[in-house]
Amino acid sequence: MTGRYPAIVYTEEVMREGMQIEDVGIPVQSKIALLDRLSETGLKNIVVGSFVSPKYTPQMKNIEEVLKGFTPREGVIYTAMIPNAKGLERAKEYAPPLTIGRGKAIPRLSVHQCDVFVRRNYNKSQMSEMSGWLKTVRDAQAKGATEAGIGTNASFGSNFLGDFPVESTIAFLERQHALWTAAGIAVTSVSIGDPMGWCHPEKVERIFAHVKERWPDVTDFRAHLHNSRGMALTSAYAAIKVLDGHDTLRVEGTLGGVGGCPYCGNGRATGMIATEDFMHMLEGMGIETGVDLKKLIECVWMLEDMLGRPAWGHVSRAGPRAASRVELLSPNTPFVETLEQATHFLRGPGVYEGGIVPWSEEITSPYLERLDQGLPTFEAAEGEWPWKQDFFPQVADLAREEVRP
Repeated sequence: MTGRYPAIVYTEEVMREGMQIEDVGIPVQSKIALLDRLSETGLKNIVVGSFVSPKYTPQMKNIEEVLKGFTPREGVIYTAMIPNAKGLERAKEYAPPLTIGRGKAIPRLSVHQCDVFVRRNYNKSQMSEMSGWLKTVRDAQAKGATEAGIGTNASFGSNFLGDFPVESTIAFLERQHALWTAAGIAVTSVSIGDPMGWCHPEKVERIFAHVKERWPDVTDFRAHLHNSRGMALTSAYAAIKVLDGHDTLRVEGTLGGVGGCPYCGNGRATGMIATEDFMHMLEGMGIETGVDLKKLIECVWMLEDMLGRPAWGHVSRAGPRAASRVELLSPNTPFVETLEQATHFLRGPGVYEGGIVPWSEEITSPYLERLDQGLPTFEAAEGEWPWKQDFFPQVADLAREEVRP
């Protein structure tokens, strides 16, 4: 039976997307330690870095040392960004544990909707990207390809050119789809990207809904979302809701929500979906993640120590929603004011020791008594608690004569 939500393939990008915008002086041993800890959280797909020129991305100059030093964990797929043939030759020395060319590779057409960004980031134009489309299609025909992908990057807008309407994204996708259709090759995959943080849930919903209605053969979706303006998590949620159990949704994010591209103009303010927040959201939706959230939060704290500043995520600060009575806070928890004190959900009461306690007597509640008895906080609306208790005002009470002293 098909489920209500798509299958979600999540890829952790903190070692690449995260580190590429951070201080070049982060010690290799610190990176290795973080990668080892990440490998123990239950995450299944981890990008370890990128094989790019250290001249332009000096933070990646020690990727070989990281790969030599870390301890691979069985069941985790480790990949890297490999932009060219030279990078591929470097990467081959570390495969395994590195997985190169994983999964079913299909030919793709893609384009950056922001011509300025692609010129800044890749030293080529949108026009040069599109100039290769026909060759890609012809090569796919020659190799007997039966399916292909389409996609855009900077799909929602640009710091340099402004907002892009959904209709523009759809027009780019329509033209790519038409080429594959003319070649007799079915389109089964669509990708949208957002390097500058212009994503919005309403746009994601409209684009993916159009794709599902227009091209039923497309069942593989990818959303690469940045969080410059706080819309990445809600945009991912929109994608999940508009897709269904016939689909696969591929999402990337970073531990603590760090990350960014030096060419987009936002620097470290760009950010991504915070992995811990995304996993927390999925669990709240009843979607199994296989991830140990507490271990993930400890990785965030480790990352923050490395960076010397707080990360962007939220669950690592306030803790996940309590799943059992024992995880709920004591009603007599003292004042909690600082971020450090807030970590008591995992570090224990020692972090708020000596805090202000303004109440003169210990706080109790009949709701707490119910929880201690294993009863629900609220019964169903037709039940007794608290809806029919004497303290709960009823409509019938209005007709009663008020008793005056």
